[in-house]
Amino acid sequence: MNSSLNALFIYTPTDLNSSFIGGFIRSAPVSSKSGSCFRQSKILTRMTQDVEMKEQPAPSNSVTASSPSTLHHLKEIASLIETGAYDREARRILRAIRLTMALRRKLKASVLSSFLSFTLAPGSEALTRLSSYLPKEDEHEMEVDTATSVAQPLAKHSLPELEIYCYLLVLIFLIDQKKYDEAKACSSASIARLKNLNRRTLDVLAARLYFYYSLCYELTGNLAEIRSNLLALHRIATLRHDELGQETLLNLLLRNYLHYNLYDQAEKLRSKAPRFEAHSNQQFCRYLFYLGKIRTIQLEYTDAKECLLQAARKAPVAALGFRVQCNKWAIIVRLLLGEIPERTVFMQKGMEKALRPYFELTNAVRIGDLELFRSVAEKFSSTFSSDRTNNLIVRLRHNVIRTGLRNISISYSRISLADVAKKLRLDSVADAESIVAKAIRDGAIDATLDHSNECMLSKETGDIYSTTEPQMAFNSRIAFCLNMHNEAVRALRFPPNSHKEKESAEKRRERQQQEQELAKHIAEEDDDEF
Repeated sequence: MNSSLNALFIYTPTDLNSSFIGGFIRSAPVSSKSGSCFRQSKILTRMTQDVEMKEQPAPSNSVTASSPSTLHHLKEIASLIETGAYDREARRILRAIRLTMALRRKLKASVLSSFLSFTLAPGSEALTRLSSYLPKEDEHEMEVDTATSVAQPLAKHSLPELEIYCYLLVLIFLIDQKKYDEAKACSSASIARLKNLNRRTLDVLAARLYFYYSLCYELTGNLAEIRSNLLALHRIATLRHDELGQETLLNLLLRNYLHYNLYDQAEKLRSKAPRFEAHSNQQFCRYLFYLGKIRTIQLEYTDAKECLLQAARKAPVAALGFRVQCNKWAIIVRLLLGEIPERTVFMQKGMEKALRPYFELTNAVRIGDLELFRSVAEKFSSTFSSDRTNNLIVRLRHNVIRTGLRNISISYSRISLADVAKKLRLDSVADAESIVAKAIRDGAIDATLDHSNECMLSKETGDIYSTTEPQMAFNSRIAFCLNMHNEAVRALRFPPNSHKEKESAEKRRERQQQEQELAKHIAEEDDDEF
């Protein structure tokens, strides 16, 4: 009995390929009693079963641990678009676009070629055209991708949504690869195909195509060529009641006009375009930004300030570049209004370096030093030119002089015009006299001008709280709070017949889950679309 049990302990672990278990079994004590032998054999059986259960899935770990391929993700997105097209749910297609943006950096020509062969009908015009835009990969990659694509059945009759999605996918890939000429050809072909389709489930995809269509021509410096085509597309979207397309195309047309400094044409288009409730927060932010730029050029600084600050507040946190541009223009507008922005505006996270030139410019305006203002303008002239704020900074020269003159009038009750010219670093006394006279006429300073003695007599400063200025400040703050409250109320969503029916616990849980999913989708949309 002992010898047979020892033999069992020695040879059984060899099939398990485990030295640890084998050593443990060899060192187990051997008892002469039959009950002890039965217990030891039972323990051995359990240990071998555990080892087999743990080691059995080991060969398949290399397959299951690896993440799904990009082609697999694209096929899932195509299935999501197909479901949204059949159910007529634009939200599913919007989610598919967000998932595509997450895969944008993983796109390759071989993967796209396999996906096109899987999605589009073989021998179709769209497949032939889109395949011609993709570069040829090496044979090894093509064989691997072809093998994976053959495993799936090919689509016999592709939906228009899937065809337009394929155009969008190839267009994004070409732009990322900086092949702008091929991207222009692809975008033009996609727009020509899109004009012949009138389906509401295509509105989300069409809006994205419009954006990349304009971007291709902007990157190649040919933005003026598509202005008439954009106007025609806007007219078609209006006739088809495609409100998302109207928003997108209106912003693209405004950007087109502002790119060539055609502010009058942009304002005429904006004023005559149909107005409706915004469907996309991103497009509404862009609209506010372009409107703020138009108002700034038209010297309507109060409206421009409101639009620019609202665009910066509504923009997603991930859209750092857009928020930087909004803050740059808002700073200039506030300086033109005679306001000095707070230091916290320039210390926002991620904006310190970009707003540094405007911080030094604000410091020069605050001090009223004309020479410092000139040096800052010359030092950062390239930055101001790239931001297209040179003309606005030229306007600031008068504000710098006015600020310095206000400081002088507060400090001196009587001062000669020669000293004023010296302190403001003006060219002559005559320039100082004309500037002082204009400031007195505009109400910037409370003083009188003595032409015979060539001096400025400042009046005693009164109590500001005896004027209506505090009332105006409080009125503007209250109006802002009321406007924000009204927008929040309009954004509320209530379930239908909530006052008539009492929902059960299950319905309440389903409603809360849907609200959480909706909030998550809105947050993802805000982060992805910019």
